[in-house]
Amino acid sequence: MKHIVIGILVFFFGLNYVIAQEQVRDTIADENYREDQFYIGITYNILQNRPSGISQNNLSNGIHLGVIRDFPINKKRNKAIGIGLGYSYNSYFHNLKATKTDIGITYEAIDNDESFKRNKYRTHVVELPIEYRWRTSTASDYKFWRIYGGFKVGYIFSGISKFVGDTERIRFQNDDLNRLQYGLTLSAGYNTWNFHVYYGLNSMFKNNTMTVSGEQFDMNTIKVGLMFYIL
Repeated sequence: MKHIVIGILVFFFGLNYVIAQEQVRDTIADENYREDQFYIGITYNILQNRPSGISQNNLSNGIHLGVIRDFPINKKRNKAIGIGLGYSYNSYFHNLKATKTDIGITYEAIDNDESFKRNKYRTHVVELPIEYRWRTSTASDYKFWRIYGGFKVGYIFSGISKFVGDTERIRFQNDDLNRLQYGLTLSAGYNTWNFHVYYGLNSMFKNNTMTVSGEQFDMNTIKVGLMFYIL
């Protein structure tokens, strides 16, 4: 996973450098310029509203990339609506073990004395981001401040529960996951580096999902990290 992240960052930073050099050579200001056609982000993923006794462990990370079409809405072109299409990979490490049985999926906290290597949920998501964009850019200034607030809708096309213990391995597609996910987003920063946060507005799991002890859980996600925008 680390090699994938490094490879993606190297590719996009290299692409950003090449495009920037072309822009410097272009001395004619484009009055119809647009901003930020590509994005790539790295986040730390947090599960909110966890059942009693459940905690996160290891690094629950996310990788997000895609393209956004910029639609300026004023004459200065420093305000715009952005509509895009993207892909998101997310992992959530914790101690809520999921087991698939003949009567459904059961969820229970892993005992403190039970040794295990990893326990996680992993999702692959296709996303539709919609943003209101404000920036201090001009047709000839490629380093600027930005604040992008918006809404993101995602569809989980693959959601896997995985447990690896000393003597047991479990892996299956988890049908209890809410396939449709949506939430609020905010990106703000200067030039390439931008703080990013996503707040999920609906549960990661379907209604009435509960632990073996009968506790219903309604976990939603918060993702905090960095977003890189590339022309």
